[in-house]
Amino acid sequence: DFGHVLIVAGSMGMSGAACLAGQGALRSGAGLVTVATPRSCLSIVAAAAPEYKTLPLPETADGGIDAEALDVLMNTRCDVIAAGPGLGTGTGARAVVHGLLEGTDVPLLLDADALNVFAVDPDDLRSNNGRILVITPHPGEMARLCGKTSSDIQTDRVSLARSFAVDRHISVVLKGAGTVIAAPDGNVWVNSTGNPGMASGGVGDVLTGVTAAWLAQQEDAIGACRVAVYLHGLAGDLGAERHGEVGLTASDVVDALGLAIQEVSYQDS
Repeated sequence: DFGHVLIVAGSMGMSGAACLAGQGALRSGAGLVTVATPRSCLSIVAAAAPEYKTLPLPETADGGIDAEALDVLMNTRCDVIAAGPGLGTGTGARAVVHGLLEGTDVPLLLDADALNVFAVDPDDLRSNNGRILVITPHPGEMARLCGKTSSDIQTDRVSLARSFAVDRHISVVLKGAGTVIAAPDGNVWVNSTGNPGMASGGVGDVLTGVTAAWLAQQEDAIGACRVAVYLHGLAGDLGAERHGEVGLTASDVVDALGLAIQEVSYQDS
């Protein structure tokens, strides 16, 4: 009932991104999480958390994902696919991401390198046949997709996120201070939780897992994005209360996710 999340992430030297995304999904209530990662990264990813499954993927000579991995992923049953953290932007990653966008019929979340591979052909990044597609870029990634600078994005965050969502028929989660959630119908929300300490490596990877978990649990995609962003920011706030903003790490955010959900549930009751 709580969904099977498949996370496609990691490459040589970037296995931590896969671990954090997987842990974010686990702490957000997904019924089952599988982290698919290049074969050479598998032992590191598996050792980070015994609760998620792992799936070894064919890899290139430099430890990145190989194009042959697409067949493995397309034959893996799941309810949601999230791809991108630490994946790299080589030809293999590019082929896999494009293949998932074109071929899968389950909700798809693209983040990090799964967005960067579209920098040369951003027009390809759109939803087809009404399939749920969510992207979670930071300002730099959004700038590459829009052909603008990060400063341009930060100056007009709401309007740019809205127009991108409407034009591509996708849900956009534009990360940053006051994360913007833009729906394909033009509605926009600005998140109120979070703090500057979350501008730290890996925190966005955690959000990938959190959002994927809520997509697996809710039929309303934009509702799932709103819940995920709010709880992710609240977990950052709770983590900062314990460790301080300066010392806050992505793992601290993961550890506080359960408490964040508990706090919201208590308020609702």
